[in-house]
Amino acid sequence: MRPLVVVGDALLDIDVEGGATRLCPEAPVPVVDVEGEWVRPGGAGLAAILLATHATPDVRFVTALGDDDTGRRLAALLAGDVEVLRLPLRGETVRKTRIRASGQPVARLDSGEGRAADARLPDRVVRAIQDAGAVLVSDYGRGMAAHPGMRQLLAEAASRVPVVWDPHPRGAAPVPGSTLVTPNEREALAIAAAVDGCSGAADAALALRRHWRCRTAAVTVGARGAVLATEDGTTLTMPVPDNATLTGQRLDTCGAGDRFATAAVTALAEGAGAADAVATAVESASRFVAAGGASALSRRAEDHGAADGGQERFPPGSSVGCFDLAESVRRRGGRLVATGGCFDLLHAGHVSLLRHARSLGDALVVCLNSDESVRRLKGPGRPVVTAADRARLLSELSSVDGVIVFEESSPSTVLERLRPDVWVKGGDYAGSELPEAEVVRRHGGEVVLVPTVEGYSTTRLLQEAGR
Repeated sequence: MRPLVVVGDALLDIDVEGGATRLCPEAPVPVVDVEGEWVRPGGAGLAAILLATHATPDVRFVTALGDDDTGRRLAALLAGDVEVLRLPLRGETVRKTRIRASGQPVARLDSGEGRAADARLPDRVVRAIQDAGAVLVSDYGRGMAAHPGMRQLLAEAASRVPVVWDPHPRGAAPVPGSTLVTPNEREALAIAAAVDGCSGAADAALALRRHWRCRTAAVTVGARGAVLATEDGTTLTMPVPDNATLTGQRLDTCGAGDRFATAAVTALAEGAGAADAVATAVESASRFVAAGGASALSRRAEDHGAADGGQERFPPGSSVGCFDLAESVRRRGGRLVATGGCFDLLHAGHVSLLRHARSLGDALVVCLNSDESVRRLKGPGRPVVTAADRARLLSELSSVDGVIVFEESSPSTVLERLRPDVWVKGGDYAGSELPEAEVVRRHGGEVVLVPTVEGYSTTRLLQEAGR
């Protein structure tokens, strides 16, 4: 697959979590005792991270960032997952801080009014758009989608490759010829009522497709799925599949639209038609919300807001630290994800699996086979990299929160104590019963198989290297 490109406005999302058991004496408002702070890229930054997590590690993100503390913190968060092609920003980088007590929203504090500067586009940005296999425009009304030079590039790209446009009420209209436009129901009804006087998601989808001169338009309608206006002027209703029905008491829908758009552009880039792409996007967005929404991609900030956006870490292979982490996640009502394997000669397939696993919960622990364990499983010539170095490499990945080295052939003993909510393995294990699955399920966890990246395996790499 050729590189996928995201164009849009990035912002920094901060979640401040705590408990509230009393009111402030000066006013009838809750006092929140802060327990932790979590950070993540927001806006189009979240879309770029989702694309890198679920589709391909080759994602290029064209955005405008300010040279301020928020901009630097956001750039550091993005750098580990996507290639950032940075444009200048007029004003301060946007930051949104959500205050939550016992999981319930209390307030949101917004700062920064920065907008993308109308400056000449660097050659590397022009080349990125021209070389893209597909483009996602994630408009958050901060000027990236309105940039004249960018609009010309996007219009040209729409004649060659899929262009998915996720619009914003304060943003620019999609360029004519866009493959798919994905407003939510509230946005679609407001715009359609102004241009065509219609009501209802289906009528809005048809009206917006005509108004914007796009090939197709999909209006997302929350838990009901989406309504697609097709190129032949008809509409299709795409409901949420039964196997992706949303469950849970407090579902965080933050980022659902971004997940919908990223799933759609990925499917279109792989050759799917619009109807199949929207059906895939509906299911992907529903599963994303059920798995915790955007908060599942957050990282804990050190000291409640370190400028580098770092997350809580433990020494490589420190089982005590990982068990402490597991208890911390459980205490705050989060989802602990674990995965396991040899991870010898770390490659792109490993990174894709780890990113996918991390997106399913609030923290990821890797159960790593010791050197002796690897030898029993793979033969006397393995591992190539020692357990200490493998643990150190894994710990440097932004998707990994902790690493446990185990001596047995199976991680069952470690899992008895870790008790993850989700145990992740590669899709190549489909059809075979994992020996540790019984332990995971007995403690109330689930086993999830995620797709593997074709063409990547340590054994194959070693064979090609002549070992």
